[in-house]
Parts: sequence; structure tokens; C-alpha cells
Amino acid sequence: MPSRADISLETITRRKQNRIKPQAGSFSHLSSYHLTKPISREGLRSSSFLEASVKAKAGDNLCSVKAYVGCKPVGFQKQRRCRVLAVSKVESSGVHGRLQNLESSFHNFEESGSNNQLRKFVRNGELEEGFKLLEGMVYHGEIPDIIACTSLIRGFCKKGKTRKATRVMEIIEDSGAVPDVITYNVLISGYCRAGEIDNALQVLDRMSIAPDVVTYNTILRSLCDSGKLKQAMEVLDRQLQRECYPDVITYTILIEATCKESGVVQAMKLLDEMRSRGCKPDVVTYNVLVNGICKEGRLDEAIKFLNNLPSHGCQPNVITHNIILRSMCSTGRWMDAERLLADMLHKGCSPSVVTFNILINFLCRKGLLGRAIDVLEKMPKHGCTPNSLSYNPLLHGFCKEKKMERTIEYLEIMMSRGCYPDIVTYNTLLTALCKDGKVDVAVEILNQLSTKGCLPVLITYNTVIDGLSKVGKTDQAIKLLDEMRAKGLKPDIITYSSLVGGLSREGKVDDAIKFFHDFERMGVRPNAVTYNSIMLGLCKARQTDRAIDFLAYMVMRGCKPTESTYTILIEGIAYEGLANEALELLNELCSRGVVKKSSAEQFSSLPCSVSLQAAADVVSFA
Repeated sequence: MPSRADISLETITRRKQNRIKPQAGSFSHLSSYHLTKPISREGLRSSSFLEASVKAKAGDNLCSVKAYVGCKPVGFQKQRRCRVLAVSKVESSGVHGRLQNLESSFHNFEESGSNNQLRKFVRNGELEEGFKLLEGMVYHGEIPDIIACTSLIRGFCKKGKTRKATRVMEIIEDSGAVPDVITYNVLISGYCRAGEIDNALQVLDRMSIAPDVVTYNTILRSLCDSGKLKQAMEVLDRQLQRECYPDVITYTILIEATCKESGVVQAMKLLDEMRSRGCKPDVVTYNVLVNGICKEGRLDEAIKFLNNLPSHGCQPNVITHNIILRSMCSTGRWMDAERLLADMLHKGCSPSVVTFNILINFLCRKGLLGRAIDVLEKMPKHGCTPNSLSYNPLLHGFCKEKKMERTIEYLEIMMSRGCYPDIVTYNTLLTALCKDGKVDVAVEILNQLSTKGCLPVLITYNTVIDGLSKVGKTDQAIKLLDEMRAKGLKPDIITYSSLVGGLSREGKVDDAIKFFHDFERMGVRPNAVTYNSIMLGLCKARQTDRAIDFLAYMVMRGCKPTESTYTILIEGIAYEGLANEALELLNELCSRGVVKKSSAEQFSSLPCSVSLQAAADVVSFA
């Protein structure tokens, strides 16, 4: 919702564009536009109506005029009454020939009042009321205030109501008011944010005034983000034809898109064009190119490019170094990363929290938790306070190594330093607890998340539901499913696969099948893991025929069976005492390339009385 300061700032922006110096009080003048507040004496002195009265030297009529001006324009009946009374008093006091001035002054006041009310509606976020008022104003021949209308367009665009914003623009144009470039830019920006680039281009074509560089940059950014570089270059040509010259932002947008679509070599040509047109690249432009070079795997070239930047009159910043540092870490060049960090400090380029987080993340992925802790502890010496992204890799590393005591220790250290865990921190902790079999502790933490100001997300619930399902607590898992639905979270295939697998393992295969069909009806498409869980449950229940029917259903629904799918059925046949038939089926599937030869050899070595459980030790089921 635009504030008074926003509207005042927009006014001053327009004045700057017109080379008019803002007057004193420009940031506060709008506070006088409340209809609910009485008009001050200063306001009356400046009104055209009072000015006309003073010129006529009708001092006795000042009270009448004040009485008239003081009437609020709420309802046409009251407006008519005020008007008649004011005219009557002016006429009866002997002042003639001023009726036309009075009419004009009343009309001006009426317009001013309506525009003030429009501003108030926009400030309060009452966009629909503002829209209705605007329609009424134009219907009665009033000229709407462009700044207030621009704010109304912005408000509708922020809510995604671009059609309503367009209608506001049409009303403005039909009213006789002249939208300025800022008004058009706001509408174009709204279209671009909504992904309606074609509509944005249509507005560009029918603008009644010349677009500025901001107009073009907004459209170019939207086209480039949508992967439409060719169309963006065509818009650039139109921009040049209209003698609206690109700035550093224009070229940076196009260079970034060219790096992604055509490669750095083509992007360098744009850089040359940019320089030839007298537009000097800034550090953001060069960062885009450094990033492009790194993504193409040419790290040594990127380092050389970094070192040459000062010769082009540009000092690399911390973001430039971070791009190189991340690339070094991702390619395992730890020694180079350490040298780069030392070089940064030598040049007086202070590392940021992101710099240290890149290093910590790399070391934790390599299992070098001790060195990661050393980096973490050095951060305050460089003026950087560790955040949750600094601690999360460490906690994940400890959990991966099943060092739960160290995990809890650093979680407490993190909190004691005023850095509170985020949902990623808790998800890491919950995953580790569930893998460690401490599902009850995980449930307890999950129940406390809301009180800690950290709302659980889908992954959070999926982690705990999966943990409960694997330890035979599907009843509790189903309660969590109901809870997440009540909170507006939509279960996905992972949620349902965990429950189906858990029910099948508990021997509740009919309940598992019911769940399976329930989530099918909800539009969730089962995957091979889900089908395999059902078939495994049926085979364990010695219902191999039903499992084979489920295989047929799986194929009919367009889900491709995996090697595990066929292995489960072979085990099921063997589990029912038909070991020879199982081996024959295995060999036939092996000859077709459906099952690996190594699996056939393993089964051949098993005794005929092999059970499904024993076979499960040989073959892993998801």
C-alpha cells in the first residue's frame, strides 16, 4: 500500500525530471489533503475562490465563502444545497458579476476534494473504492490526479490485477489527463512481473509520450528472464532507433542473458559494443561475465579476468571474489581458495558472511568438520557474524557421521550466540533423529516448532512421517498426515509412499491399497517405489496372484517396472514354495535383460525353501 511519502516522493521525482526544484515541505504537503480535517486559514488564503473574493473586496462575504468551502462533497444533494446557499449569500450582499468565478472555484474545490479522497483510498489500500471514485470523477468531468492514479495502478499490479490496472490507465487517458512516463512504467512493470510480456509490449507501442531507459530495461529484463534473447535484441534496436540510449543496466541485462544462451564469447562482443557507445561497464557487469566464465568451467580464465579488472578501471568487489571462490571449492581447489582469501585481505577487500559460508560448506562436504569449525570461529575477527547458513552444514556433517552429541552441542552454541535455527536446521536434525531410530524425540521437536516461531514445511512432515512408518507407527504417521492437511500443506508422492510402505511392512496391505487408490483419486501419481511396496506386502501375505495383478495394473497406468519389481515377484513365488518356478522365471527375465545376471547367480545359490525375508536380505527394496 503506497504511503504518503511514496506519493510525495513520486511528485518530487516528476519535478526532477522536469528540472523543477522541489519546494520546501514537498515531503509533507499531502498531509493537508484529508477531507476529514478542517481546511486551515492558510489553505483558504491560497484558494482561487478566496482570491477572487479578495480582489472583489467583498470582505463581508468571507464568512459566507468559508461556510460554502467548508461543506464536504459527500452526496450530490448536500453539494447542491451548499452551492445555492453560497450563491444566495453572495448575491444578497450586493456583490455581482462574480457568479462565474464562484462556479469555477467550486468546481476546483470539488476536484481537489475528490482527488484527496482518491489519495486516501490508495494510501489505505482500498483500491476498489478508489477505482469506483475514479470512475465517478471522470463521469462528472473531473480531471484525476496522475500521481494518485499511478499509485492505484501500482496497487492493482501488486495484487496481480493487471486488467484492472489497465482499465485505470484507459480511464486516465479518456479523462483528458496526461499520464507521464512513470505511470506507463508502473503498468509495464506490473505486466512483466505477471509474465504478461506481450501486453507490456502493447503498452510500449501505444505510449502517448516517449519511453525512457527504465521502460526499456523493464521489458528487456522480462524478455531475458523468459529466455527470449532474440526478441530482447529486437527491442534494443527499436530503443536505439528512438534515440533512447541504453545505460549500464541495459547492457548488463543483455550480457547476462547472452552468457546463458549463447556463451561468454558472444557476451564479450556486447561488452565491446557497450564500450564503443561510450557506456562504461561497472563491477556488476564484470561480475556477470566472471560468473559466465566460471559456469563454462574455465576457472583459470576467470582468475585472469579478475586480475585484469583494475586495468579496465574497475576494482573487483567481494561478490567478484565469492564467484571465483565458489567455483574453486566446487572443483576441489582448496589451496587456491585459501590463496584467494589471503589475496582478498591483502587488497583490503573484506570477506562477507557469504565468503565464509562458501568455505564452511565446502569443508563440511569433504568431511573436514574440524577445519570448518576453525573457519567458523574466525568469522567474528573479520567483522562477520555467523548465521544459520554457517551452522547448518556443520550440523548436517555431524548428523551424517551419527555424532548426535556434537550436533546438539553446536545447536546449543548456535543459539547461545543469538543465531536461532531455521527450518533447514530443524529438518537436518529431524532427519538424523529418525535415521537413528529416535522417532519419538523427532515428533516432540516437530510439535514444538510452531512455538519456536518456525513453521514446519512439507519436507519436515515427510521426514517424520517416513520415520514413524519405518518403525511400525503408521497410526501416528496418519495423524500427522491429517495435521499437515489441516495446516494447508498438500501431501506429495513421498508422503503417500512412506505411508503405503509402512502399512505394507506392518501387514496392513489392504489399508495400504486403500491409501494407494485414495491418493490416486487426489491426482497424485504413484511411482515404482509405491507399487513395489504394495507388491512386497502382498507377497509377504502369500498373495502373489494379487501382486501379479498389481504388476499388470502398474503397466496399464504407464509406470515402468524396475528390476526390484520383478525380484519381489520372484521372491513371492519362491516364498509360496515354488522355488523351481521362481528360478525359471528369473532366468527368463535375465535372458531378456530385465534382471541382471548377478541377481540370477545370487538366487541360484539359494536353497529351494528360501523365504521372502531371506531373499530380502539379498535384494534391497526401496
